[in-house]
Amino acid sequence: MKWNDQDRGPWRAGAKGSKPADLEEFLRRGQDRLRSALPGNLGGQGIALIALLAVVVWGFSGFFRVDPDELGIVLRFGKYVRDAQPGLNFHMPYPIESALTPKVTRVNRVDIGMRAVAASPRGAPNINVPEESLMLTGDENIVDVDFSVFWLIKPNGAGDYLFNIQQPEGTVKAVAESAMREVVGHSEIEPILTGARASTETAVQDLMQKTLDNYGAGIQITQVQLQKVDPPAQVIDSFRDVQAARSDAERAQNEAQAYANRVVPEARGRAAQITQAAEAYKSQTVAEATGASARFLKVYDEYKKAPDVTRQRMYLETMEHILAGTDKTIIDTGGQGPGVVPYLPLNEIGKSPPATVGPSTGVKP
Repeated sequence: MKWNDQDRGPWRAGAKGSKPADLEEFLRRGQDRLRSALPGNLGGQGIALIALLAVVVWGFSGFFRVDPDELGIVLRFGKYVRDAQPGLNFHMPYPIESALTPKVTRVNRVDIGMRAVAASPRGAPNINVPEESLMLTGDENIVDVDFSVFWLIKPNGAGDYLFNIQQPEGTVKAVAESAMREVVGHSEIEPILTGARASTETAVQDLMQKTLDNYGAGIQITQVQLQKVDPPAQVIDSFRDVQAARSDAERAQNEAQAYANRVVPEARGRAAQITQAAEAYKSQTVAEATGASARFLKVYDEYKKAPDVTRQRMYLETMEHILAGTDKTIIDTGGQGPGVVPYLPLNEIGKSPPATVGPSTGVKP
């Protein structure tokens, strides 16, 4: 029998303005309809079997699976009670207990000062967000800083991550922007733009981790990476000209220093060489003078002993020194007439002359 053909219950009666039907009568009619819908009209045993099946299904609903990159968090009436490791686990069926499975090994990324365009081709520039990236340095200059923060859930901090903060990504972003502004505010613009990227990243990472630990966020900051550090777009061309001029000045200084490093040692080497040559000449001259004076004193001693012999010896040695290595012509004009002696050794001078050889005009070298 269709519902429209039967009594439509208290709502129908109330619509006619009559007194609503009794609640027990309404329940009885509902049980009758349920029995008529069940196959074979099972009666009380069938209802008990269905109830048992429902309890079994409800019990099996407590099984849940935790993936390798997840950690199970079991809640009992909304309160944290325990962790569940990866694999098949069980908790009391809902609404007694429930389970959450956050991904604890996935590294998350938050960009500050820029936004990636989802539909843009690979390599396309990001959208700049100046209200996040423009910061004031310690020397009252403005710098545009875009950076990324990589973070994950601590191994033992899943409970803190789920219950101590409401929006983890927003919290990390706010803490990252605040930490970067503090670090930049205590620094000058020159080191930030030229070469202090690593120290800036480390300082921001340490400050972020300290702040998040104070919040009990259960988040581990793995890396802070500066993407772009430039002056504001309005003055970037002029600033780059200044940087280029400074680079040229440094390059010229380096070239001059390299030239000085090459020339100065060479000059010092030549000076040392000249000094050593002068010292050698000095030593040689002094030695020669000393030897000559010693020889003179010895000759003088011999001269005092035998003046005639010494005088003749000194004369011969002097003549030998003067005439050594030169062509010599000796003309004898003794008693036998003029003649030419082909060769007369110095030690023969003073002795009787030899016989004349050849014509008187002959010349012998």
